[in-house]
Amino acid sequence: MENLISELKQRIIEALNLEEVKPDEINADDPLFSEGLGLDSIDALELIVMMEKYYGIKLKDASESKAIFQSIGTMADYIAKNRTK
Repeated sequence: MENLISELKQRIIEALNLEEVKPDEINADDPLFSEGLGLDSIDALELIVMMEKYYGIKLKDASESKAIFQSIGTMADYIAKNRTK
C-alpha cells in the first residue's frame, strides 16, 4: 500500500501541475479538498481521468467520489480494491 500511496502522490502532482509541492510534503491522510491540498472541482475531474488512465477505474456514481477523494489514503484503498490495470 505504501508504494501505491507514493505513486499516487507523484501522479497527482503531475496531473494537477502542483510544481511547488513535493511528494513527501503530502500526508496520506490530509484532506484533498478545502484544507489540505486545497483542490477544487476541476481538480476532481483530473483525478477521475487519472484513475481511469492508470488504474482502469471508471467512477459511475458522483456520490461515491466524495468518499474516495477524501485523502490520498482513501484513494489508494479504493484503487487497491478496484483496479483493473
